[in-house]
Amino acid sequence: MNEAGRNAGGLQARGLSKRFGKTQVLDAVDLDVQAGELVCLLGPSGCGKTTLLRIICGIERADAGRLELDGDDLLPLSAAQRRFGVVFQSYALFPNMSAEDNVRYGLETLRMPPSQSRERAREMLGLVGLADHGNKFPAQLSGGQQQRVALARALAPKPRLLLLDEPLSALDAQVRANLRHEIRKLQQRLGITTIMVTHDQDEALSMSDRVALMNAGRIEQMGAPATLYRAPSTRFVAQFIGRMNLWSAVVEHPQRVRVGRLRLPCRTTQLPVGTAVSVGVRPENVGVFTGSAGYTALDRLNGHVEEDALVTAQVRETTFMGNSVLTQLHSHDLDATLDVSIDSSLFAARPLVQGSLVRVRLPALQVLGA
Repeated sequence: MNEAGRNAGGLQARGLSKRFGKTQVLDAVDLDVQAGELVCLLGPSGCGKTTLLRIICGIERADAGRLELDGDDLLPLSAAQRRFGVVFQSYALFPNMSAEDNVRYGLETLRMPPSQSRERAREMLGLVGLADHGNKFPAQLSGGQQQRVALARALAPKPRLLLLDEPLSALDAQVRANLRHEIRKLQQRLGITTIMVTHDQDEALSMSDRVALMNAGRIEQMGAPATLYRAPSTRFVAQFIGRMNLWSAVVEHPQRVRVGRLRLPCRTTQLPVGTAVSVGVRPENVGVFTGSAGYTALDRLNGHVEEDALVTAQVRETTFMGNSVLTQLHSHDLDATLDVSIDSSLFAARPLVQGSLVRVRLPALQVLGA
């Protein structure tokens, strides 16, 4: 399907800033979104992600900076002139209109003839799986169905850009999981450039081509979901994306750091000897051994196994997580606790007893800012 957005250019933001009173909500934000990709703006409440989306949409005005789409300057344009499709968390459907009329509403404001708007609305409802629900009113539809109507309405005018403002947060877990898969497949099918705001890292990691993780009005790190997970650039990114063991350390060598009483291998760093840093490792990349039995987990980043370190630790507690068991250990030598993720079936065969001593294998640690 040759919808608008497939061959359109990307979005570029440079130095976007916004202040509300004394609060700097956006602080010189740079953002590049390539044509046809889905980028998630991820971050905690108050980080500026919704304000950034509202500036892109045209609802808010930036105090400073530039914003372009395919070379066109967007900042002088009103929201209506930008012709972007927007889907809100609240659906924003007219309760006194049928699903079909809700989709047609935006088309008729563009002065599309009624016969064409009706045909287009039905096409869009079919595209989101609601071909047989056009005559129903919002109150007769489930939350997931209402959000599909909102998505159909946003796509109907063939927008240059699709903006999604936490569209799934009001839905229950199963509907949310199904709909995020459907939205992603639809976005890929249409090839429409899309920016989505979410505070849910599962949504961001599973739906996006790239994630822009925001913190205090700035983009902390932007990249492919796997990059943010496997190679976080800062302590904030490591803490926000997934679960990570993080410890204070001091650089002693380009490939070695001191943590507590131990000198441990680390991924190569260019930081000077003596620099205070944070180091980390994901729970699933830690190996645990009891006697001759082991729960194997290796860090195979870049296709090779880094030098490992063996540490003695004591089992503090275990938490069943479904397909894994999260085990909290404490190491006297590290002077710290660490979490280890163990496959549930392996744990069931060789359960760890609270208070028992185990050997822990740590791969080369990720070096982060202090």
